[in-house]
Amino acid sequence: MIKVEDKEKIRRAYYVENKSVRQIGRELKYARQTVRKAIQSAEPERYNMKEPRLAPVLGPYKKRIGELLAESETMPPKQRYTSHRIYELIEAAGFTGSESTVRHYVAQVRKTKKRPKIYLPLEFDPGTDAQVDWGEADVILNGEQVTVQLFLMRLCYSRRLFVMAFPNQKQEAFFAGHVAAFAHFAGVPQRLTYDNLKTAVKKVLMGKERDEQVGFVALRSHYLFESHYCTPGAGHEKGRVEEGVGYVRRNFMTPLPRVDSFAQLNEHLLRQCFKNDQRTIEGQKVTVEQAWQEEVPRLRPLPSYPFDYAPTKKVSLNGYGQVVVDTNRYSVPADKAEAELIAKLYPFEVHLFRPGDEEPIARHPRCYGHKEDVFDPLHYLPLLQQRPGAFQHAKPIRRWREQWPPVYEELLARVQQQWPEGQGIQQFIHILKLHQYHPAEVIEQAVSQALAYNCAHRDGVELCLRQLQQPDPIFKTLEWGDLPKLAQIDDQPSDLERYERLLGQGAAA
Repeated sequence: MIKVEDKEKIRRAYYVENKSVRQIGRELKYARQTVRKAIQSAEPERYNMKEPRLAPVLGPYKKRIGELLAESETMPPKQRYTSHRIYELIEAAGFTGSESTVRHYVAQVRKTKKRPKIYLPLEFDPGTDAQVDWGEADVILNGEQVTVQLFLMRLCYSRRLFVMAFPNQKQEAFFAGHVAAFAHFAGVPQRLTYDNLKTAVKKVLMGKERDEQVGFVALRSHYLFESHYCTPGAGHEKGRVEEGVGYVRRNFMTPLPRVDSFAQLNEHLLRQCFKNDQRTIEGQKVTVEQAWQEEVPRLRPLPSYPFDYAPTKKVSLNGYGQVVVDTNRYSVPADKAEAELIAKLYPFEVHLFRPGDEEPIARHPRCYGHKEDVFDPLHYLPLLQQRPGAFQHAKPIRRWREQWPPVYEELLARVQQQWPEGQGIQQFIHILKLHQYHPAEVIEQAVSQALAYNCAHRDGVELCLRQLQQPDPIFKTLEWGDLPKLAQIDDQPSDLERYERLLGQGAAA
């Protein structure tokens, strides 16, 4: 084959130097036919194999491989022949070559038979459609690299995106993502498109029929949107959100976010969503936010209150004032405990109720560990008031002491020295109970102030707390201009004879 550099010499000699084909061939030592081809085209020549390469080992088995691949096309997708299986079959028939040779040949045959996928370009009207999907990404959470689940919802017209991270894909997380997304969009799309998620679909029936989860039907009824499910295995039917999953991983989660909690991670994701609103997507003439402003009037209005998506379950109190939820133990206030309670499970919290109550008696961060204790030490203070001798060994207090400020230890030492025999512990427990009504940082300031004033006891801390929360009032200076009648008092002459008469009357009496 002639090189492009040699073609250039030929073409320059012919077109610039006006040499003949015969002269060029003689000088550059090329056949006249080669010179004529170079003159006709400057494009590099492509190598075309005139005859297929010889394959003395694999050649006799190519026909059999073709038969197996044709048979494979008629078999169920999950039971078709793999390259490895084809290798085993022809090896049993006498093939002595390597498996990699078979793999390479099978890949080449499949590539020639594979037809390119072509999709229809779609266009949506404002407010009509949105798509929902889950994705995964890694983050650095509390110094450890973990995989989190990303809930995504994307409006099809404006392409506005909402992302929220969860520890898992449980149904309450799926529902929480919907509630937060609708609030972010300031409305509800007319129709949502999903994969056949277990959190929404119990079973895929014939055609487009689905046996849906009861909780999902309740969510849909609350917001009155329609649900549409993709054909199984046809994720391209919701390509906009599929594309969004990859976009979020590449742009929102790179480099890996370093966060202390899911709340901090979701604040980061929400900021990225607002930042993405200023983007102009290829094919659109306006920004995402401007397109969303057009879309908002077409969305369904939000209901007067959000959907309460948390599943509930009955739980029983154990002997340590705890209830078990998903193997983990959560504490209950000792003075409000009952044998049977109701637990409501949110993605990041567990709320505990007494039957019939509307307000929870306890709120805990949700634990996704296994057989772990989740204590609120304040729940055990009523018990410790009755049994102050257990203070040093009470597990909830010991865990709290690992985190509380050093001034608490100084206060504890002072009250124990001043009131031995358990009275000092009772004084300290009364001070700890202030956490039920006041912020921790304010109580820490009050304890520090009480120690400085040398009044390290319950009354002293409460006095300092009141002073911190109710500082001395500042009185406004009296301005005479606002009270013209009083302004003349200093200018009136004094008549001292009145006082003399008063004294005389007093002496006579």
